[in-house]
Amino acid sequence: MSSLEDFAEITRRDEPLAPYTWLRIGGPAQYLIEPRTPDELEAVVRCCDENGIPLRLLGGGSNLLVSDEGVGGVTLRLNHENWTGISVEGTTVTAGAGASLGAVISVAVKAGLAGLESLAGIPGTIGGALRGNAGGRAGDIGQFVQSVDVMTVRGQRFTRTEDELSFAYRQSSIDELAILSATFQLKEDDPDEITRRMRKLWVMKKATQPLAFQSAGCIFRNPRGLSAGTLIEQSGLKGTRIGQAEISERHANFFVTSEGATSADVLRLIELARSRVAEQFGVDLELEIRIW
Repeated sequence: MSSLEDFAEITRRDEPLAPYTWLRIGGPAQYLIEPRTPDELEAVVRCCDENGIPLRLLGGGSNLLVSDEGVGGVTLRLNHENWTGISVEGTTVTAGAGASLGAVISVAVKAGLAGLESLAGIPGTIGGALRGNAGGRAGDIGQFVQSVDVMTVRGQRFTRTEDELSFAYRQSSIDELAILSATFQLKEDDPDEITRRMRKLWVMKKATQPLAFQSAGCIFRNPRGLSAGTLIEQSGLKGTRIGQAEISERHANFFVTSEGATSADVLRLIELARSRVAEQFGVDLELEIRIW
C-alpha cells in the first residue's frame, strides 16, 4: 500500500490556502499536492482511496470560501503546464482543466471561433467553470461542451460525451472527483466581430460588478425569475460590513474582503443576507460559492 510520503516531491504540508483564493482568506491545507501528470494524479488519488484520506480539488479559487480552520486531508491543485494546454483543430477547442477560462476564450477568439466570448470576465479554470456551468445572461459554458475527460475518487479515468452530460443553471451532472480536460464545439465567425461582442459584455460587467476588489463572484444563485443581488439590496443590506468583509456597494450579490478579513466575517454576512431576504420576501437564497 502506498503512502503520502511517496509524493513528498510534490507535497506541501500545512500550506495556507488564502493566497490561492480570490477572497484571500481561509486557513491551511493539511496536505497540498500538485500532481504533474494524469498518471501522478491517479497514483495520489488511489493512495488516498486506499488509506481513507479525505480528498478535494482546488481550481482557480474564484468561487470558494475556505474556513479559518483550514481543511484536513489532501487538497489537489492541477496547476502544472501539463494541465493548462489549449489547442484548436477546425472548430473544436480542447483545453486542460487547469487552463484559465480567460485564456481559452482568448485562443478561441483569435482562431475566429465564436461562442465562448459570452463568458468574458468570468474568472477561474475550465474545470471549475464546467463543474458549476459558469455563465451569465448571454449563455453558459455547458452549451458548447463536446466531451469531458474525468477521474473518479478511485482513480478511474474515462470520457463523458455530450449525450452523457447535462447542464442547468449553475450546475452540471459532472460529479467525479476531477475534470482532466474538455473539448468544445464552436462556430466560425469574424474575429473582429467576436471581439466587438466580447468588449461590449466586458464593459457592462465592469460597470456593474466590483471587479477591482477581492471577491468570489456571486455568493448566491439567482432564484427562478428573480435577482439575488436585487433582493439583498432591497433588504437594505448593500454596503453592510462585518469585520473586514462587506456586501458590495456596486452589486449586492458580491461580498468583498480587505486585509484582516476572516471567513467567519463572510459567513456572518451570508447568514445575515439569507435571514433578511427570507424574512422580507419569503425567498430562501441558495449558495453559489462552495464552502470548505
